Order: sequence, then structure tokens, then C-alpha cells
Amino acid sequence: MHIEHAKLGEDGRLIIPAPLRKELGLHAGDTIVIESDGDSLLLRSYERVLKEVQASFAPHRVPGTRAADELIAERQAEAAAEDPVGS
Repeated sequence: MHIEHAKLGEDGRLIIPAPLRKELGLHAGDTIVIESDGDSLLLRSYERVLKEVQASFAPHRVPGTRAADELIAERQAEAAAEDPVGS
């Protein structure tokens, strides 16, 4: 664990100390995600959170397919079931 001190600016801005930015791989202009548990804040890079979300859905992915393709196929099957004559 790496601990640094920082002061909150009058406008509510917080400057993340350079050693922590370097440790986390953060650069000027990066988007970060800020989580609160009511007592403390957790700062993480947007890219890190995105990778975690993608990884959590990965077990549900059918290899060789895309969700959009699956949805289109489902809708086409539903439409065919509603209109079996094909008029």
C-alpha cells in the first residue's frame, strides 16, 4: 500500500500526487471511476473497470457469436413464428 497526502482545493478539485498517478498508470485527461463506500473513496482507471466488467460477462459469451447477432436471430425466429405463411 502506498500512502500520500493531498489537499482538497477550494473548488473541490483533488490533485492526485505524481507517485500515485505513476503507480496506477494514470495520465492527464484519463477518465477515472470513483467509488464510495460512505467512508472512503476508491479511484480506478476507466479502462480497468471496463476490463473487469467485460471479464465478468465473458463466461456467458457463446464462442463465435456476437450478442447483436444472437438478438437479431431471436427476433427473426419470433417474427417467423408469428407469420408462418410469410406474407
